[in-house]
Amino acid sequence: MRVLLKIRLDCDPDAAWRAIRSPAVLREVVAPWLDFASLEAGGLPTVWPEGRHRLRPLALRKWPAGEEVVDIAYPDGLPEGVRMLRDGGGAITGPLAAFARWDHRMAVSALPGGGTLYRDRLLATTGNALADAACWYPTWAFWQWRGARLKALAPGWAFDPPGTWDAVRAEAAAAASADAAAGGASGKGASGDGASA
Repeated sequence: MRVLLKIRLDCDPDAAWRAIRSPAVLREVVAPWLDFASLEAGGLPTVWPEGRHRLRPLALRKWPAGEEVVDIAYPDGLPEGVRMLRDGGGAITGPLAAFARWDHRMAVSALPGGGTLYRDRLLATTGNALADAACWYPTWAFWQWRGARLKALAPGWAFDPPGTWDAVRAEAAAAASADAAAGGASGKGASGDGASA
């Protein structure tokens, strides 16, 4: 079974990249149908590190629905400007354990003129063609919900609170650009003054 999304997000690629690596954003995107609680001692991380993370899915955000592993990797060898997160985990128990294979990839890249191209591909199988056919439409419908939630949330991702690494980096880049412009302007002014003397 294959489910695809390809949508434009109204935020820059750096903001989209932070968002798709965030467990908090995952929880927002699947609401109100699902939620996830960590089964790890440290709870949910701020950003998914590579490796396996045990979660408990919560149906309608309250009822336990088995156990799941999110197995995060950040693939290399992508075209320039493309960043990808891959989840090769899957459910261990509960209704979603019907899927014997789970390969979920999310990629972001810049769009000409601004914004982000978000591409999402799920390859999953139960191992049975009839069961896959029965699971396809509900999975597709849920993926459309996720896409709509991503589009709705994306404009709010662009804000970098003061003191965050991205905000500090953006401030440093703006200061360097201003210094370069000021240096160029003062050079032009000096030659202009010399020409008028």
